[in-house]
Amino acid sequence: MNNEQLTIELHPVAIEEREILANLLEKYNYEFSQWDLRDVNGLGLYGYKYLDCYWLEERRFAYFIRADDKLAGFVMVNDFAEAPDRATDFSVAEFFVMHKYRRAGVGSFAAKAVFDLHRGRWQLKYHPKNTGSAIFWPRVVGEYTNGQYELARAYPGTEYEDGTPGDILFFENNGGAPE
Repeated sequence: MNNEQLTIELHPVAIEEREILANLLEKYNYEFSQWDLRDVNGLGLYGYKYLDCYWLEERRFAYFIRADDKLAGFVMVNDFAEAPDRATDFSVAEFFVMHKYRRAGVGSFAAKAVFDLHRGRWQLKYHPKNTGSAIFWPRVVGEYTNGQYELARAYPGTEYEDGTPGDILFFENNGGAPE
């Protein structure tokens, strides 16, 4: 699959689509559990305790990624500072591209599109054992910022459930569209 053949778009997730996002979050959390070692709850679900906040709080944004009008993943943005000692306007809370659409430019397009939607200082944390993310994010942010970013490895106080400290990218986007 190649992105020259795909029409890729971001669409805000409407409250009526909450269940669809919840379903995709289960797939995302299942995949991510290989790195952070989380367990499911008694119902066999991971859950996502902040899901409703994306319709109740102003500084949270959820988008579906669509490729040729088919659901290809999602991106969730908030203003939570992964590194609280560093100022931030936005952070990628969750990012998921389904396997079928990986390595086709869908993730790169979606990441850059969401950066364009939100101007300001960004923090983006990823699990260093997730080698796909460890390659993807510095490349995409590097392309987007023309290399104007900072990568802080094993940032103190950013531990995942398995105890591994996160790596964080810090960058600014002052050229995107206003909110």
